[in-house]
Amino acid sequence: MAPLGKLAVVGVGLIGGSLALAARRAGAVTRIVGAGRSRANLDRARALGVIDADAPAAEAVRGADLVFLAMPVGQTADVLAEIAPHVGAETVITDAGSTKQDVVAAARAALGTRFARFVPGHPIAGAEQSGVTAARADLFDGKRTVLTPLAETDGAAAARVRELWRACGAEIREMGPETHDRIFAAVSHLPHVLAYVLVHDIAAHEGADELFDYAASGFRDFTRIASSDPEMWRDICIANRAALLAELDRYAGVLGEARAMVSARDGAGLSRLFDGARAARDRWLAGK
Repeated sequence: MAPLGKLAVVGVGLIGGSLALAARRAGAVTRIVGAGRSRANLDRARALGVIDADAPAAEAVRGADLVFLAMPVGQTADVLAEIAPHVGAETVITDAGSTKQDVVAAARAALGTRFARFVPGHPIAGAEQSGVTAARADLFDGKRTVLTPLAETDGAAAARVRELWRACGAEIREMGPETHDRIFAAVSHLPHVLAYVLVHDIAAHEGADELFDYAASGFRDFTRIASSDPEMWRDICIANRAALLAELDRYAGVLGEARAMVSARDGAGLSRLFDGARAARDRWLAGK
């Protein structure tokens, strides 16, 4: 891709920092300016060479060819309102939010006629660590990035965002915002809630230290994502609450069925459930 002259990254954490590093690795950008709430994190980002400079968000976006919003989704409306008067008419804006309908609504309200230059996105990559020290140039290599452009999205703006993600190693998929939120409520948002709730439950037990002492790799693997950024996942749960509530209700029903099988010593029923789940997971892994 033709290099961007200036990339503004609002939220220089795991995702924002990784995009900056990947874009720099690809030669896709000349200058990167970061913005964020933590002075210490921004200083570290400069020291690590992730960004060239930092500034308040309104200043960081001035003269930017592309603005990348990578803060928790709960901050999206406020950040967009802050930067809207300062982005140029030709500036492309995109985001990394794990929810899309709320982000689209916030962008439409804040950007007005410039909404066409906003390209909603969601990179399907991450780690349980957060902050710029967790950022990696290869985080998006071979991973999917979902874009959810709308009918009014400017074609050239969408093409620019596709080019950037491909330069950063990502594979592009596209879908509507509602479809995105429904899918990720099931395969991402629900699993994070379950991991957090399980660790919370064990920690509330009498003798919790002993329980954790005997927890082995299965517990560690299942609960790995409970080490993710709590603020980010709080905001995701609230933003996508309708779809997430539907998945929680569905899961609670299946869990109730499993409880009834255990209570009734229904070995055949448990075998069917476990065998079916293992077969489904094996098919999923074989197709990756």
